[in-house]
Amino acid sequence: MNHEAPYTVEEIAEQVSTLAKQLHAAGRKDLLLKAIGAPLLEELRIEASKAKLSRLIITEDYRFILADYQKEIELQPVHKAVYLLFLAHPEGIEFKRLADYRDELIKYYTATAKGLDRDKIIEGVDHLVNPLDNAINEKCSRIKKTFLDMMDEYTASYYIISSHTQKHFEGSNRIWYERLKIITLPRELVVLLHN
Repeated sequence: MNHEAPYTVEEIAEQVSTLAKQLHAAGRKDLLLKAIGAPLLEELRIEASKAKLSRLIITEDYRFILADYQKEIELQPVHKAVYLLFLAHPEGIEFKRLADYRDELIKYYTATAKGLDRDKIIEGVDHLVNPLDNAINEKCSRIKKTFLDMMDEYTASYYIISSHTQKHFEGSNRIWYERLKIITLPRELVVLLHN
């Protein structure tokens, strides 16, 4: 009895390509998207962009280097601390829950702001985690601008702290949304040279 697959993966890929071209030619991108599905489309987008994305090396002295572009990301210590926090949480963080990460943020800020007075660090972090203060939005905007000054918007979208809304279902009648902020850069491209 022959248990071999009827097609090789290469033959399946050829069939998918042919079918995708037929749907596209028929003007039915909607059906193509439905067939692929949004989660897989996002995975494919990441796979396609990996060739363009640079490794982000964070040195022992907290310099942020885009190794494959041979460029350094110039950020203030507070911006680096915010960035490190979001890098450490690929699952994302809601801004309204930043206070839960206060100690971690203090740790990162202390590490990136060598010589800065501890009271100043704590005061700065308290501004960041205060939901009534706009400080976290200002810091994220500054980080975004720094990356956009160095690369195109599509590539930068992987490096910046961006919004991601997750829909949750609780039972059959309750839906709630988690408005997460995340860095979508694949973590295998992040090289941490510090402890």
